Amino acid sequence: MSDILCERRDGCAIVTINRPAQRNAMTLAMWRGVGEKFRELDADASVRSIILTGAGEDFCAGADIGEFADVRDDTAQAVAYEEAVDFCCSAIAEAGKPVVAAVRGYCLGGGAHLAMSCDFRFAHEKTVFGIPAARLSIVYGVQGTRKLLALVGLTEAKRIMYSAERFDAQRALSTGFIDEMSQDPLKAATAFCRKLSSSAPLSIRGAKYILTSTALGTFETAEADRLIDRAAASHDYREGRAAFAEKRPPRFRGE
Repeated sequence: MSDILCERRDGCAIVTINRPAQRNAMTLAMWRGVGEKFRELDADASVRSIILTGAGEDFCAGADIGEFADVRDDTAQAVAYEEAVDFCCSAIAEAGKPVVAAVRGYCLGGGAHLAMSCDFRFAHEKTVFGIPAARLSIVYGVQGTRKLLALVGLTEAKRIMYSAERFDAQRALSTGFIDEMSQDPLKAATAFCRKLSSSAPLSIRGAKYILTSTALGTFETAEADRLIDRAAASHDYREGRAAFAEKRPPRFRGE
């Protein structure tokens, strides 16, 4: 059975981390595999949105520490491991379409980085969050720490990182770590993605790049201009104008 599942529902791809017996802990191979899957989905014009979730009762309890003696035992291995994590989380964050995390159970460590890499986080009220790096003498990666800072602000980010304490969904909601609490986060995420499907894909791609890159300090004017110019020259821009004039819903194609 695959550790990574993917199904498609009406233009929405649902990527499921599938190691429920291990609380969906991520192996080195899975960091690479999830990243490759998101790159593939980002290039597929038929996919308008993506949901990331976990099988069973948990989202993701973080990295599979049990394999660290084999894959993260020295400095060179640690660098290679962090490169795989960054590849995965960058693929999620840089996907030019809406990405929603549907979270329940444990969302810890590397699992928190996965969730923070998504555009939105919908969580069950009993979800448990935390970043326990300070209990393992690990410095949480730059990408993940920047995302945490962008979501919750400096003081709350320091509290989470320094204390390594777990926190509940109510605190996550009040600090901005998550966006919505739901008894069925996957159902809520699916409904939200369906609502976004009527928006112009090129507009979303451009807005996502400008907003995310600005928040994380990676903004490049040339890339923003490229996305703006692409939209201005697109079929969808002409379609949007025509639909407005004809007083009908636009039929966007993402091109």
